Amino acid sequence: MDKKILSTGTILGIIAIILGAFGAHALKKVLTIEQLATFETGVRYQMYHAIFLLFLGLTQDLSLKTKKAIYLLIVFGVLLFSGSIYLLATNDLSAFDFKIIGFLTPIGGLLLIVAWGILLLRILNKKSQN
Repeated sequence: MDKKILSTGTILGIIAIILGAFGAHALKKVLTIEQLATFETGVRYQMYHAIFLLFLGLTQDLSLKTKKAIYLLIVFGVLLFSGSIYLLATNDLSAFDFKIIGFLTPIGGLLLIVAWGILLLRILNKKSQN
């Protein structure tokens, strides 16, 4: 499981760097400042959670069950949160109106918050057992 978590974190990090460069160079010419800032928010949160997955894969203080739950929450959270932000920020570049998926952004954000919350609970429970 740790190899899968570390690989996923690395892949999300690579994609975040690629999308960040794409936004800074190619999209800068076709998006408004507000749209570009929105796109960059998606990149930033994707990278934060790529790093979170690297931490998760390297830590030995969590059970496999906890790691798996956090992993799934982060993967689906990033897909929904950052993915919907990318589509919404570039909405004007497509014939499809991505505004109909806007409700996915807060759902993805909630999944990311829950992942962090589970980590917090495990840390607090670990400390209280010592």
